[in-house]
Amino acid sequence: MACSPDSPSDAVSGTEVQGRPALAFTDVTAEAGLSAFRHNHGGFGQAWAPEIVGAGGGFLDYDGDDWPDIMLVGGGPLAERSDGAVPALWLYRNNGDGTFSLATDEAGLGGRVEHGFGIAAADYDNDGDEDFVLTTLQENRLFRNEGGVFTEVGRQAGIANDAEWSTSTLFFDADRDGWLDLFTGNYVDWTPEKDLYCAFEGEKVYCTPEGYEGVASRFFRSNGDGTFTDRTREAGFADGIEARLDKTLGVAELDFNNDGWPDLVVANDTERDLLYENNGDPGSSPGQAPTFTEKGVSSGVAFDRHGKPRAGMGIDTGVIDSTGQTSIIVGNFSDEMAGVYRHTGGGLFIDRAAGSKIGHPSLRTLTFGLFLFDADLDGDLDLLAANGHVQTHIERMLEGITFRQPAQLYLNRGDGRFDEYLPEGGPLTQPLVARGTAYADYDRDGDLDVLITENNGPAHLWRNDLAGGRFLRVRLEGRQSNRDGIGARLIATVGALQMERRIRTGSSYLSQSEKVATFGLGSAEKVDTLRVYWPGGSVDQFIKIGANQEIRILEGTGTFEQAPSPAKPGGV
Repeated sequence: MACSPDSPSDAVSGTEVQGRPALAFTDVTAEAGLSAFRHNHGGFGQAWAPEIVGAGGGFLDYDGDDWPDIMLVGGGPLAERSDGAVPALWLYRNNGDGTFSLATDEAGLGGRVEHGFGIAAADYDNDGDEDFVLTTLQENRLFRNEGGVFTEVGRQAGIANDAEWSTSTLFFDADRDGWLDLFTGNYVDWTPEKDLYCAFEGEKVYCTPEGYEGVASRFFRSNGDGTFTDRTREAGFADGIEARLDKTLGVAELDFNNDGWPDLVVANDTERDLLYENNGDPGSSPGQAPTFTEKGVSSGVAFDRHGKPRAGMGIDTGVIDSTGQTSIIVGNFSDEMAGVYRHTGGGLFIDRAAGSKIGHPSLRTLTFGLFLFDADLDGDLDLLAANGHVQTHIERMLEGITFRQPAQLYLNRGDGRFDEYLPEGGPLTQPLVARGTAYADYDRDGDLDVLITENNGPAHLWRNDLAGGRFLRVRLEGRQSNRDGIGARLIATVGALQMERRIRTGSSYLSQSEKVATFGLGSAEKVDTLRVYWPGGSVDQFIKIGANQEIRILEGTGTFEQAPSPAKPGGV
């Protein structure tokens, strides 16, 4: 039977995956050693706005052993209270056997008390280890890694802001000079004195952000010596209307026009989304900022198909079909479809929320974290959306919308149309108040695992127990480019199939996924051709790379080295 564009998506059950390898996720939070973590939103009965936003987390390799470690943001107090300190950060070291050990204190992160929201991790000083930024309600923090021990250097480095409420952030090389710059999204102008009063049935509840003034996001250009300079206005991120309407919750890096210069797309809450095109003019004088032009409205990504702004939270981008064009996916509020926009060329995007089959099943959920990844290793990018409402009383207001909501997994048919995967049990059926969401192959068995944080609750680690499916995983190490290869574009060809991946920080919501490119190969035994387009402008090409391995490519050497392939924990 033919379906109209607005009809519900097709769905597949856990026992009917249309020829794909059997897909299953297992909640391993307790056995992995993560069950002690709890996010604390800092609330004490006043329904202050910041309570509902946090928190994020994700993966980084802080000790350089190629096993993804986990960083979780603990939240923190919103007022001076005597009910005990809340750890701002929880760092868990990957033991390489499927378990993690708490390493916060030994890594120099213990004793910190501040209301944090999101992280981004990268080797910003090109010294060979991963550093990270923590966004907060007051002053943002930069933690420099020195041999597995962190030192907070935000003020010395020049990225500490003036008590602005910051949310998602990312490192990217805006001017392609080999040094990572920093973009930090800001939300609204809130203080306890400016908190708005909204009520439901005589009880104070959280107000929408429409009543607050937005705060311009910030751009910090690297000086190449471990410090940054605020170039927000010179770069074009605080011009005119953009400065007043920024209410940023999500940000992603992309190169939608394939000109080699990194662009940014921003998800705003109750305001139009933004698309910043890089003008490709890093300038010849030292310290000159690269410039960007905001094209959200003219490109077609600013509003829904009726010309209205939505409540954007999480965001991701990627090539999800055979056109080779980038798509942007945005998680929105309940009763708002997810935004799905595909570039058609010439700087224009079309709205594919209905045509992608993602739109209809996303209507009843409120999506915060989301990301594109190849869940079933069949060569195309699938979508995970982590959901959870912000109003505890929502079930008394709207029929069919709940406070706690299960995550949704959409499996790509290979042509940019998705089937919602509906397992009969397991973690994908568990209602959550989800916020941050990230992925990594934490057990190094080739498939991608999932980390989700809950607002004022626990974190969840879901192990991907995919039965079958071959893969190639690629790590990059820059020389002329930045050390992490952030901004690199990788294209793998297997027969007639062409797959594209991009090394990035940011995306999703307040969270950091691993910086390794994973190519699902299905039943193929090798990658015919792999091309790496480095952000510095050089290109490396390799042929006939065998399946089921992880490789590391050093920029400009024309060779790669194979990483050991450890057995899956438990001997599976």
